[in-house]
Amino acid sequence: MLIPIITSCKEPDSVPSYVLDRMLACGEVHAFERSTGWVVVGRDPIRAARRGAYQGHERRRSVSFQMQSFAA
Repeated sequence: MLIPIITSCKEPDSVPSYVLDRMLACGEVHAFERSTGWVVVGRDPIRAARRGAYQGHERRRSVSFQMQSFAA
């Protein structure tokens, strides 16, 4: 799905979402359109590209733990 954008050079364009993520990270986008309307970068909230490693309690079992359970 292509997302309408306005580049930092104020040119209209449409890009796939994975390209938009890269362009946002490089500062190449002035605005882009969401289902709720236009978002202006630097004025409106956008999600962070990477928030770092998960800091909460690990709830998934590791493969080695599962294998040990079967051996018992």
